[in-house]
Amino acid sequence: MRIRQGTEADCEAIAEIYNHAVKHTAAIWNDKTVDTENRINWLHQRQDKGFPVRVAEENGTVIGYASYGDWRPFEGFRHSVEHSVYVHPSHGRKGIGRALLGDLIDIARNKGVHVMVAAIESQNMASLHLHEQLGFVVTGKMPQVGTKFGRWLDLTFMQLQLDTRTDPDSLHE
Repeated sequence: MRIRQGTEADCEAIAEIYNHAVKHTAAIWNDKTVDTENRINWLHQRQDKGFPVRVAEENGTVIGYASYGDWRPFEGFRHSVEHSVYVHPSHGRKGIGRALLGDLIDIARNKGVHVMVAAIESQNMASLHLHEQLGFVVTGKMPQVGTKFGRWLDLTFMQLQLDTRTDPDSLHE
């Protein structure tokens, strides 16, 4: 497996992975699936803002992807990002999510991101455990803020502080 920057050619596979999560999991709180063109637009929006879109590839096939973007779209949050990581269902539990998230963490640190935020459906124990293993800490839980599959969903927030700087305008201390 190798991790690399995503391209338009990867967007069909990214859409397939995304759509599986939409249809079968509470990891994405959308009910509508997307097409390749939607993911191409998403890719360009991320890249235009300088955000990474990373794919895990095995034998020429995309088996997972990860990205981060604005935590909140206001200037005061410019040093924080929210990420997402998704793995093809036939490749789960092989360390791909861990590798993709580790890659994102390294990129974020190198770009001077201060805090990485995770917003995880509270019953997604695998994701909560993965984030905990990589140093994320739970910072809050919001009961019943979402719904999918005819049930209320709780949202757990976790975050990882990527540096120790005390001056937000300095890149590294």
